[in-house]
Amino acid sequence: MSWNGNDDKDPWGRKAGPPDIDEAVKQFKKKINSIFGIGGSGGSSGGGFTKKSFFSFIGVLLLLWAGLGIYQVEQAERSVILRLGVFDGIKGPGLHWNPPIIDSWTVVDVVRVRPHRHDALMLTKDENIVDVTVSVQYQIEDPRKYVLDIRDADASLAQATESALRHVVGSSIMDDALTVGREIIAQEVKARLQSYLNKYQTGLQVLIVNIEDSSPPNQVQAAFDDVIKAREDEVRARNEAETYANGLVPEARGEAQRMLQDAQAYEQQVIAEAEGDAARFNLLLGEYKKAPEVTRKRLYLDSIQSVMSNSTKIMIDVEGGNNILYLPLDKITEASRGSGSINLPSNSSNPSISNITDEVIEEIRRRNRQEGR
Repeated sequence: MSWNGNDDKDPWGRKAGPPDIDEAVKQFKKKINSIFGIGGSGGSSGGGFTKKSFFSFIGVLLLLWAGLGIYQVEQAERSVILRLGVFDGIKGPGLHWNPPIIDSWTVVDVVRVRPHRHDALMLTKDENIVDVTVSVQYQIEDPRKYVLDIRDADASLAQATESALRHVVGSSIMDDALTVGREIIAQEVKARLQSYLNKYQTGLQVLIVNIEDSSPPNQVQAAFDDVIKAREDEVRARNEAETYANGLVPEARGEAQRMLQDAQAYEQQVIAEAEGDAARFNLLLGEYKKAPEVTRKRLYLDSIQSVMSNSTKIMIDVEGGNNILYLPLDKITEASRGSGSINLPSNSSNPSISNITDEVIEEIRRRNRQEGR
């Protein structure tokens, strides 16, 4: 239903206009007076601050002031204290209190490792350009220097990093900056960067400097890849040559050692045989002196037997004949193994030359007797 009131109130009994500022101020004063015990009966304000209320107000302010001076320092943190703007000391972990307004303090973390990454184009000693990315890990070593002696220690570290990196890379050639010399460059950058930070009194300590990436500019990347491939081929060819040499040299040394050992063995053999022949000759000399004739014949027969046993051809002077018979024993032996005309004993599977010779001589004598008849 519609509402047709004649006053300025809404249907719930509240004024429809904006709130009264004076009324709000009066309500606020009334609440303050009630807190400090000020005001007359009936809720109407009257009088001013009493002595008791004044001291109560001062006490509340003191409590608030003292509470603002309490703060906590963690295990990894240190608090740098300034009293009236002058350095007063450094406090370690724990719960501390300092008078506010008189003292000011700055809490810094001295354990946390802070990273910094820098990427820039560098000019090398041989006038080449490389793109180097370096990462630095550092922490706060001296909180006093970090807070008081320099305005922005982290920004100073970034600038010092670029300066040290440009100095070291500018003193190196491109191959060192891109390949084998990166670790050395990182160590030199770390040492130079720490010297800069100490000179600036930043209170920072450099822990690790690492060259994350170093590459030529994109415009010459293809040519550089070809150079890298050629260098890899060179290393591969050198490794193959070293492998071949490592296989050939020991083999040649082994062969030379074997030849030396064979020569030494032959030397020992010749010496031993010579000594044996000499000893045998001395023994024969003694026997010869005892019976010269017998010993002479025995030596002759042994020599003939030795010569004839190694000969494959025999000349025979048959009694009563005018011709000398020639016997090729090697051919006779081959014929006897096949279908020869001389019948050998059936139990002789591998007849010796002496047996064959005896049988041949016996066969010749038998034929001569038949012809004489």
